[in-house]
Amino acid sequence: MNEYERLRRQAEVLWNMYPPGTRVECLCMNDPFAPVPSGTKGTVFHVDDMAQIHVNWDNGSSLALNRDEDSFRKLSVQEVEEENSAAENQDEAPEESSGMKMKM
Repeated sequence: MNEYERLRRQAEVLWNMYPPGTRVECLCMNDPFAPVPSGTKGTVFHVDDMAQIHVNWDNGSSLALNRDEDSFRKLSVQEVEEENSAAENQDEAPEESSGMKMKM
């Protein structure tokens, strides 16, 4: 099997393990220039033919994960539900007034 075929097969496995919308957490990124900080969470949007997992990170970055270089984990269903619940509660919280009134 050539290198391209090996990567294609690996990518196919990753497509099934990390479909778009999957939440992941970076444990350690081996990127000397601009690593995603450990503990940062993000949402998978694509797995490419080179078996890299492309993520929209919650900190605004969009660096890909390399399975051979980086450490990361998939969030459990329970963790995702907790995130969603916290986000809903935050959206429902009344906006705080600054206490300033404008005269017209």
